[in-house]
Amino acid sequence: MVLSRRSFLSVVGAGLAASFVMANASVAQDKPSVVTVDYATYNPVSLLLRERGYLEEALGAEGIEVRWVQTLGSNKALEFLNAEAIDFGSTAGAAALVGRLNGNPIKTIYLYSRPEWTALVTRPDTGIAGVADLAGRRIAVTRGTDPHIFLVRALASAGLTERDVKLVLLQHPDGRIALERGDVDAWAGLDPMMAAAELESGAELFYRDAAANTYGTLNVREEFAEAHPEIVRTVLAAYERAREEALADPAALAAVLGDVTRLPPEIVARQLERTDLTNPVLGEAERATIRAAGIALVEAGVLPAGSDIDGTLAALVDARFTVAAR
Repeated sequence: MVLSRRSFLSVVGAGLAASFVMANASVAQDKPSVVTVDYATYNPVSLLLRERGYLEEALGAEGIEVRWVQTLGSNKALEFLNAEAIDFGSTAGAAALVGRLNGNPIKTIYLYSRPEWTALVTRPDTGIAGVADLAGRRIAVTRGTDPHIFLVRALASAGLTERDVKLVLLQHPDGRIALERGDVDAWAGLDPMMAAAELESGAELFYRDAAANTYGTLNVREEFAEAHPEIVRTVLAAYERAREEALADPAALAAVLGDVTRLPPEIVARQLERTDLTNPVLGEAERATIRAAGIALVEAGVLPAGSDIDGTLAALVDARFTVAAR
């Protein structure tokens, strides 16, 4: 059969149109129907974001449902990310570094806070006044979190290691309870539970170092980021909307944090006064802080000798999604 030039062009045009429709259909099919995001009391911005529905508004326009999962610590967020139970998870920067070093395929894409959210905590009756006094004592800690990393570094500053103390592995809320019951002598605390212990039961923050707190970082599953970079940008834009509202209206942030935690205003205020929300960018200074934590963990023997901290940090941080500081 011989086709005229007009017929040939018509057939080619129809084929191209069909291919275009099929390609678009494929993209539509590849788009996830649900995006799962964590929220955590140590990430106040996530609470405001969830309350306001900014993410639902942005992704709903694309026919994507938002599902929220609460995490109780960096260890749980990393566990959920690794199991693909969530797509975005809130951790401390150093915890994300350790997770990536241990094979968790995540990318750090955003800073939601610069907090002093951890310190070493004790009761007034223990006689503990400094880190050296922890030798032989029972300490509650959540392994794989910033409080755990903070504890390791604090012990090293006094010439001690984990082998010189008795670690009691508990999630953060249970650590506070164990301290108050007298089951442990000290606790590597985390806000808002730490602020509550301070103000409600007279717990003492006997060792503090704001510079050793390694930022609140938002992480995404690497596979998700590669498949859906535009969705990642949409999530970050919604996060920025919530962060900027938190800065403009601190009372609104405090109200949401109080509603979720059911803690009184003075405890919420104590947590928020230790939480800086002004910078969402993981720049050189922030990377240096996370790197220092990784080096300290290697030196303390918590991470294997020869661990590639620099290479892991470079693989962890994904600058493609960096938002502009305002």
